[in-house]
Amino acid sequence: MKLFTIVLSTLLALGCGAKQVVQTTKIHSRSESANTPQAGPSFTDSDRIAEIMDYLASDALQGRDSGSEGIEMAAKFIEGHFGSHGVKPYYGSYRDSLSNFEPPAYNIIGIVEGNDPELKDQYILIGAHYDHIGLGKVVNGDEIANGANDNASGTATVMEFARYFGTHKTNKRSLIFALFSAEEKGLLGSKHLAKRMKDEALDLYVMLNFEMTGVPMQGKDYLMYVTGFEMSNVAEVSNNLAGEKLVGFLPTAKEYGLFQRSDNYPFHQEFGVPSHTFCTFDFTNFDHYHQVGDQVELMDFEHMANLVNKTLPVLEGIANAPTDEIKLN
Repeated sequence: MKLFTIVLSTLLALGCGAKQVVQTTKIHSRSESANTPQAGPSFTDSDRIAEIMDYLASDALQGRDSGSEGIEMAAKFIEGHFGSHGVKPYYGSYRDSLSNFEPPAYNIIGIVEGNDPELKDQYILIGAHYDHIGLGKVVNGDEIANGANDNASGTATVMEFARYFGTHKTNKRSLIFALFSAEEKGLLGSKHLAKRMKDEALDLYVMLNFEMTGVPMQGKDYLMYVTGFEMSNVAEVSNNLAGEKLVGFLPTAKEYGLFQRSDNYPFHQEFGVPSHTFCTFDFTNFDHYHQVGDQVELMDFEHMANLVNKTLPVLEGIANAPTDEIKLN
C-alpha cells in the first residue's frame, strides 16, 4: 500500500503507544493455529495459508521488487496455483505485460467463468498486488524487505479465493482474479490493466481489492474495514451476506485518503463502478511498513484463514445475486 508518508507521520504521533500494540501482538505457531476452531466455513486453514506465505515472503524472493528475479519466482508460483485449481488464463497466458514500466513486469490474471448464461457476461474483479520494494535499510545485517503483510497477505487471500471458485465453480457472474505488479511504483500494474480492460469494453460490476490482511485489528467490532466506505453500499451488502458485522468504517482510512492509495482506485477512475480495498492494517497494529521487519513470523495465519472463510460467502453472494445489489452512493 502506498502509505509511506502517512504511516511515518501517524506512527510518530502515536509514539510508544503504537509500539506497545505491536509488541503485545500474539504470534501464532502453525500447530496452535491449525488446532483452533474456525468461525463459519472452513474451506482454508492456517497451515494452507502459512504454506503460501512462507514462499511469497521468503528471502529467496528478495522482496519481490517489480522486474526482479524474485518477483518472477512469485509469478510462477501464482501461475502454478491458478493452474492447479481450475483458474484459467484471462488472456492467452496468465501474464499481462505492463505497458508503463521497465524492465518487463507482469500482472497475473486468471478467470473462473460464471455458470449463468446471462450473468456470466458481467465481471467481478478480485485483486491484490504481489510486488514489494525489494531491498530496504539494513537492520542487523538484514536488507531484504520481505513484504509479508504488504502484500503477500493480500496475495495469499486472493489466491485462496481463486482456489475456492476454481474448484467449486459456484459463481454465476464471471470472476477475474488479478495479482498486480508495480503497485509500489505508483499503482502502475492496476493502472495499466484498468485502462486495457476499459478499452476492451469489459462489463465490470465491482472491483474488490485486498491489502495488508496479515494482522488482526484490536478493539474493533468488525473484522476488516473498507476504503471509500461512504462511496457505495458494499459494506452493507457484505455484512448482510456474512450475517454479521464483517466490514466496518475506519475513520483513519478516510482521513488519510486510503481509497486513492491502492489498486482499487484506477478501476474507480476508468469504470466509475464500486471499487474498494479491504484491509486490516489500522496504523496501530503493525510497525514494519516498508521495512525489513515485515516478516512472515509476525503474521497471524489463523486470522488470515478466518478472513478468507468468512469472506467467501460474501463473494459468492455478490457473484450470484440476481440483480446488481452493490450501488454507488
